[in-house]
Amino acid sequence: MSRGRWSATAAAAVLIAAIVTAGGASPALADTSYPSWDDVQAAKANAAASQAEVDRINGLLATLQTSANAAGDLAVKRAGEYGQAEAALQTATQKADDLRGEAESATTKAASLRSQSGKLAEQLTRSGGSELSVRLFLTGNNSATSSQLLYQLGAMSKLADQASTLFAQATAQKNLAASLSQQAAAARTIRDQLATQAKTALDAAKAAKQAADAQLADQKQHATTLYAQLATLKNTEASVEQKYAEGVQAAQEAAAQAAAAAAAAGDGGADGFAPPPGVDVDPAGAQNYASSVLGSYGWGGDQMGCLIRLWNQESGWRTDAYNTSSGAYGIPQALPASKLASAGSDWMTNYRTQINWGLGYISGRYGSPCGAWNHEIGYNWY
Repeated sequence: MSRGRWSATAAAAVLIAAIVTAGGASPALADTSYPSWDDVQAAKANAAASQAEVDRINGLLATLQTSANAAGDLAVKRAGEYGQAEAALQTATQKADDLRGEAESATTKAASLRSQSGKLAEQLTRSGGSELSVRLFLTGNNSATSSQLLYQLGAMSKLADQASTLFAQATAQKNLAASLSQQAAAARTIRDQLATQAKTALDAAKAAKQAADAQLADQKQHATTLYAQLATLKNTEASVEQKYAEGVQAAQEAAAQAAAAAAAAGDGGADGFAPPPGVDVDPAGAQNYASSVLGSYGWGGDQMGCLIRLWNQESGWRTDAYNTSSGAYGIPQALPASKLASAGSDWMTNYRTQINWGLGYISGRYGSPCGAWNHEIGYNWY
């Protein structure tokens, strides 16, 4: 898994179509119409026609899977974009609130300093500094009176200095308050812009999720019939054909997963959390579930410690863990995210489905969680 750390429905459909076209045959050459049972029976009577129909059905099944996977990956990507937009909004909101508080504090302090300066100025006016100077001149050689008047003049000088200092401080605080108020206003503008972006990203995430759900429903609707038709052509059972296809897909995905994880090894762990609607984020529950199914893979309880460390590092055991650099998703950090679909249609929201996929991957690739953890330590991916 990677250590590389939801636009409108129509736009999602356009992107999905582009991905499918890029990954398969040219639309001008591919036969995307579904065969009828009459087509199947007619083809069965001729070996060459039968094989052609088998190839056609396999191609349709592959296209269905590719389309569903692309829709799912797009939904996860849009969810990640929403998560980033929401995080930026929260940061900007906090900054705007902090600046507003600092501006209010500076305004209050400036008012207090102006008040103190004003009181000192008033006291100086009442005391009459110039009058004291005249009185000192008239006292002549009366040393006692002179000393008292000198003391009073010194005190008046200190009061004047204090008043001047307080006035300067009050002016500085007033200017600071004005500057902070301008910064707070700018921060609020940025916050409002980010709020709009987050709302747009959320709408896009929801639309992409709906497109993925629709694509999956289409896949399920047609796949059952296609597998049954394939079984008729090959004189097998539909369940056998489906299991075979799933096995081939799992083997291909395991190899691709390892290659993708190695390529994204320097990207860091999952860093974005943008749960699609209905996501079940429960790290403790996920760990309990994983522990309960270890035995079905032939592993003992000693493997749980390695699994906890592995997925703590990869995703923090969060169902919605998303790596913004690589696109890896989920507790096991599947790359691309849609690989999880082979374990269940609720792969975007159900930690049990994600864990089932992850444990299967670990079993096939490394033999055990400790084997995967040792590889993670050595190469920073698994």
